[in-house]
Amino acid sequence: MDACIGRGTGLPARLKSVPEPRQERNGKLFTAYVIVTAVTIVANAGAAVADLRRAPFVLANMAEVNVPRSWLTPLGLLKGAGAVGLFLGLLGLRPLGLAAATGLILFFAGALATHVRAHVFYNIAFPGAFFALAVASAALAAVH
Repeated sequence: MDACIGRGTGLPARLKSVPEPRQERNGKLFTAYVIVTAVTIVANAGAAVADLRRAPFVLANMAEVNVPRSWLTPLGLLKGAGAVGLFLGLLGLRPLGLAAATGLILFFAGALATHVRAHVFYNIAFPGAFFALAVASAALAAVH
């Protein structure tokens, strides 16, 4: 009987190597955090580049929702700053990553409100998707 008992744990030796459920869950949460946050970074970095390069589709959308062209560079810089903050969060500065995700949530809540105010619904899925990514990144940063 002593051969199947773990040293001082009262558990059979074969059960000692089974990972704790919490450790496994945290690993999966961390993986989800990295994947979702990486997608959020790429999406926002791409949107920032489109803003800063004054892509025609961005200009058309801004005109349609009545956002002045003069706001384009600051909005692009905010998206870029959010992407950089999320990246730094992945590198270990988790409070900065959480702050960046929160900033992007607020940014895209404003974008959604702007679309609703202008009654432009046919492409509201785009700011909605960015908003959802930011919410998911923030939630996963908070719990991992």
